[in-house]
Amino acid sequence: MTYIIVLILGLVIGLTLAGLYIYLQKRKEEELKASAKKEAEEILTTAKDKANLITLSAEERAKEIIFQAEKEAHQRLQQAEEQIKLEIHKYKEDLDRDYEKKLRDLSNREERIQQKEDLIAKRELEFARREENLERKIQDVENLKGYLEREKREVEEKLAKIKEELERIAGLTEKEARELILKKVEEEMLEEKARVIMKIENEIREESKRKAQEIIAYATAKAAIPFVTEKSLSVVQLPNEEMKGRIIGREGRNIRTFETLTGVDLLIDDTPEVVVLSCHDPYRREIARIALERLIADGRIHPTRIEEVIKQVEEEMEQQILEIGEKACFELGVYGVHHEIVKLLGKLKFRTSYSQNVLQHSMETAIICSALASELGLDPKKAKRIALLHDIGKAASFEQEGPHALIGADLARKYGEDEDVINAIASHHEDIPITTLYGILLQVSDALSGARPGARRELLEAYIKRIRELENIAYSIEGVEKAYAIQAGREIRVIVDSRSVNDERAYLLAKEIAGKIERELTYPGIIKVTVLRETRAVEYAR
Repeated sequence: MTYIIVLILGLVIGLTLAGLYIYLQKRKEEELKASAKKEAEEILTTAKDKANLITLSAEERAKEIIFQAEKEAHQRLQQAEEQIKLEIHKYKEDLDRDYEKKLRDLSNREERIQQKEDLIAKRELEFARREENLERKIQDVENLKGYLEREKREVEEKLAKIKEELERIAGLTEKEARELILKKVEEEMLEEKARVIMKIENEIREESKRKAQEIIAYATAKAAIPFVTEKSLSVVQLPNEEMKGRIIGREGRNIRTFETLTGVDLLIDDTPEVVVLSCHDPYRREIARIALERLIADGRIHPTRIEEVIKQVEEEMEQQILEIGEKACFELGVYGVHHEIVKLLGKLKFRTSYSQNVLQHSMETAIICSALASELGLDPKKAKRIALLHDIGKAASFEQEGPHALIGADLARKYGEDEDVINAIASHHEDIPITTLYGILLQVSDALSGARPGARRELLEAYIKRIRELENIAYSIEGVEKAYAIQAGREIRVIVDSRSVNDERAYLLAKEIAGKIERELTYPGIIKVTVLRETRAVEYAR
């Protein structure tokens, strides 16, 4: 029984303790919750305070950044304004300098214009003086004509008297006497005619020679262009003898490919470290030379590489000839030339005529032609354009048949040049008639450029043939004993028989030989004819 009471008592105590424990646990949890809530509220309050501080700090930092940015922007704006002011000042100074330069140029031009006006006035006075001289000469000729008429009447009177006297004394018939007297009078009149013509022509020749020398000297003095003598061969240096074998290639494949693609003969001989390129076309020869030098420098020489390099060089040469043509036009001040004609001008650098570079010859001709046109009151720009383009047919003569002058005229017509230019180009070798003064100026300028000493080189056979023809023309005239072509064919010296040719006849004989040379020969420049007549008396004292 006691055991049961103790057990029940123990259960009651255990339940009481358990409830107490549960109560204590719940209270503890509530206290923990209250504590946690309080801590959370404190943390939240702290966080809000920190957030407010951070916000305030951020706002102050932002204000500071904005202030610094505004300050820096202001500084940069000031710097930009200063830079703009400096640039505006510099631009203004440049404008002032350009303005001053243009003022100086304008002043110089006005001075040149004034000088030209003075020169024109001076020339007008000169022409007026020459006109007066010409009128006086015409009057002299009229007086001479009257004098000759009077002489003729006197001769007729003398003839009548002589006729009567001869019929009386010699018993000649009238016809025989007339023939005898006419022959004598004809000889006397021939001498008188030669003396009069010689006098007038000498005066005119001296005056025209002086003026022509002045104009030509002024024109040619402006053309100071160097000339380069071209040949049909180009030499390429090799780094070593082994390179010759690489150029030839296995079974000659490389050299055959190179010659086929370029149209140039590649000559490889025993000359150490040298190969020779041979071709009559300097343009193709130049492409081959550049391509071969590049292949040698590269070291890779085989058919595919050869084809690539040659194609690349051809493209570069197209651009190069265009630049050469543009440079020539720019140097001479010739503008508005068609693109294709400019390329043809560039090609002329690789063409020669009697060893004279055709492009340099065209430029020199343009300078001379322009100067002559200015002297004669024609348009110097048009004259310069005509002379620069006059040989463009030579750049296309390999592709087309016919004279280069007509080919050039067709090209000029095709690319929009005017009729004065076309006619001058077509007629500068007299393939068609000349219709303008520019054509005559072009012929003169072309001859001056080509005929100066050292400008051209003829083939030996052609030179010898021309010299022989020149001498044969002199020998074909009656009374000529000896004839010598001297000064490289620029002069022919003729020695006549003094017994059959008198002084007056020698003068007429020189004119006759000169006329025959003009009719029968084609030659550059002029040929001087000198007739020599002398009488030698030889005796021996024994």
